Amino acid sequence: MFLQKTIRSRVKVQGVGLHSGHACSLTFVPAPANSGVHFVRADLPEKPYLRVHASNVSATGYATTLGGSVFSVSTIEHCLSALSALRIDNLRIELDGPEIPIIDGSSKPFLEAIQNVGLIEQDQPRKYCCVTEPIAYVDGDKEARVLPYHGLRLTVTIDFQHPSIGKQTLDLDINEHSFSRDIAAARTFGFLRDVEDLHRRGLALGGSLENAIVLDDEKVINPEGLRYPDEFVRHKTLDALGDLVTLGMPLMGHVILYKAGHDVMNRLVRQIIDSPQSYRHIELGAELNEQARWFSSTWSR
Repeated sequence: MFLQKTIRSRVKVQGVGLHSGHACSLTFVPAPANSGVHFVRADLPEKPYLRVHASNVSATGYATTLGGSVFSVSTIEHCLSALSALRIDNLRIELDGPEIPIIDGSSKPFLEAIQNVGLIEQDQPRKYCCVTEPIAYVDGDKEARVLPYHGLRLTVTIDFQHPSIGKQTLDLDINEHSFSRDIAAARTFGFLRDVEDLHRRGLALGGSLENAIVLDDEKVINPEGLRYPDEFVRHKTLDALGDLVTLGMPLMGHVILYKAGHDVMNRLVRQIIDSPQSYRHIELGAELNEQARWFSSTWSR
């Protein structure tokens, strides 16, 4: 909890790209302390990389995209959400092409791959962004707020004018166990009318009922149905956790979201970064040591 973490050894995740439909893979690779999280194009000369940070987010349409002068990578939130829940501080995510495998449309395959190789603590303390005063971003009826909280808690509300979705809310303290049990398997979702439009534009060619929940105007058309009765809001929570990784360090706060997609999340993260009066950077081990010294000096009087 107090020290930075990376993974114990390399591990590969394979699948198809959401837009091209072509086979692709990513490899999680251990990284040294204080290096952060980076995407690396291992297939390109000199292996260019992009730091996972809000300043490198270039698009927030259907997914969050990191973009640089040499390459960009989209739909990063599904694999990053697992890093958020596992409190992984340092990692290289090596790609063999321009896309991340969509797998089943959830975070579960990424989580399980990392859990299979395990985590190791490093010799440097973890630094948290600890919110001390409310921070908010509001855009019309879309809202994103962070309140002081000792831990990471998300309260997410969505409201879709669709008979199979409607208004759903999930309130959850986030840790490895709650993420694995309640969030990781929740799949991305889309509407049949939008899928058809994307296909006409040559996009989402790898999308299917195997890696997304698809809805027509009335119902879910996947034969197996939903994994959770409220799978939609659970996936939005998964997305939000992935987008929080672009803060550059783990957050201590209560995030409250209403109708907030990737665009609002990116604005919220930037708002946090630009509000230094409303947070402080802490190292939990140092904080506890300071409290112990205070108690010791108090009781020795």
